[in-house]
Amino acid sequence: MENLISVIVCTYNQERTIGRTLDSILMQRCHVPFEIVIGEDCSTDHTRAVCEDYAARYPQIRLFCNEHNKGLVDNYFDCMLACRGQFIADCAGDDFWVDDQKLEKEVNLMEADDSITLVHTAWRSYNELTKVATDSPRQPFPYPKIDGSAILEAVITQTRMPVVVLCTALYRASTILQAYYANTQLFRNKQWNCEDIQIVFFLAMNGYVAYLPDVTLHYSQGQETVSNSNDSRKQFLFQKQTAMLSHLLSETYQIKGKKVEQFFQRRSFALLMHAFRLRDRKLRADALACAREWKVRPTLPFRLVTAITSNDFLWSLALYLRKQLR
Repeated sequence: MENLISVIVCTYNQERTIGRTLDSILMQRCHVPFEIVIGEDCSTDHTRAVCEDYAARYPQIRLFCNEHNKGLVDNYFDCMLACRGQFIADCAGDDFWVDDQKLEKEVNLMEADDSITLVHTAWRSYNELTKVATDSPRQPFPYPKIDGSAILEAVITQTRMPVVVLCTALYRASTILQAYYANTQLFRNKQWNCEDIQIVFFLAMNGYVAYLPDVTLHYSQGQETVSNSNDSRKQFLFQKQTAMLSHLLSETYQIKGKKVEQFFQRRSFALLMHAFRLRDRKLRADALACAREWKVRPTLPFRLVTAITSNDFLWSLALYLRKQLR
């Protein structure tokens, strides 16, 4: 691996925002050289043309144009394997960095302390419709440096907020590659429909995590994404898939405790409520199956909704009453 930072940019149908993302990376002032590895996932708009224009103008950009749509998981990890640097960062094609010394601040910490496997920062939500940026919730672990094992429970339960927003982070390539090759299927399994939980989990498990309170990222919201869909069925699937990954990590690495139990109670109830609102028996069956697999002790609200949705008349009546109350 070279003394280089590799920045992964995964993009699909983001012709309006991908230039902003690339500009925010190219503006970085860092004593370590950096490359930008773009995975253009066979967009149906003009995203590819925008990326090709940037790649023609900036030699530090390496553009990989997929011949078919791979999806987020394969696109991300194919880009990761193409990275040449000893440090890796990423920025999604609709997000953008707002601190031109983001990489400099993070790499300084990592070069000075080999025990740090990941550095991350504060961030703001950016509403694409109003163009207003809002401070993120308070970081639950605002320590300059913490043993990663202390945050594993919070990583898999995403307590209150993502413990690490990966687009703010810089992480050690050798650490994540070792974990990746040891258990490639855990990373590559498209069933999880995400890449960040497992990356952060294994980086935390294998070293220290550092935090900088500086805001370096505007996290785009207000548009359709995998994790923030306006389609309730897609949202059901995403929540189910990420919780299945959390359950696997919890069982495999024996991450137990009250917070973990409460997480799966909340997630199973959220899935059941999705099914209730959609009046979808298949989704109801999926939610109940998840609760059984996760060995959830059903709460009173869970039992109540289960009972209501077991009878067509009660289900219809409850939806009618809910509509009137709203």
